[in-house]
Amino acid sequence: MGITIGVVSSELELIQACIRKESWAMQKLYEENYGIMYAICLRYTSSKDEAIDLLHDSFLKIFNKIHTYEAGTLLNAWMKRITVNSCIDHFRKESKRYHSDLEEARTMAQSDMSALDQMRLDEIMKAIQQLPNAYRAVFNLHIIDGYSHKEISEILHINESTSRSNLVKARQKLKEILRIENEG
Repeated sequence: MGITIGVVSSELELIQACIRKESWAMQKLYEENYGIMYAICLRYTSSKDEAIDLLHDSFLKIFNKIHTYEAGTLLNAWMKRITVNSCIDHFRKESKRYHSDLEEARTMAQSDMSALDQMRLDEIMKAIQQLPNAYRAVFNLHIIDGYSHKEISEILHINESTSRSNLVKARQKLKEILRIENEG
């Protein structure tokens, strides 16, 4: 139990140092969370360079908002939420540039990816990065992050039917990408 208190105390001290803009603390927070935040950014982008840019934007937001962090909540979860929101904001900006009309499609059953082995999961994550932005965002929000189509429609400012349609198209495109990769 003393270890837990030490960790919490150390985390709170780190946060306080980040609030004071102490570079050592900001660097430590960045280094400790770089990997998981980068993975989130990579899910929402099609390139590593774009993911790095999003990661840096996310950390800037984290450092600028660190004073709003409430002790007692999980710091990692708070940081993930800011990172996901940064990715969604980026997607919104990108989707305005490439907006297109989308047709209605029926809802398909959610895939169970938990049974896939690690090698297959890596292959799927690479395939997800190849999806068009609109499909990738809906796929990530629904399948990976667990949002409903109603929530996705509010987050991305699209119709629920568009969310469903994009999910169907994302799944179809993923199957196509994975089939081509397996044949090659």
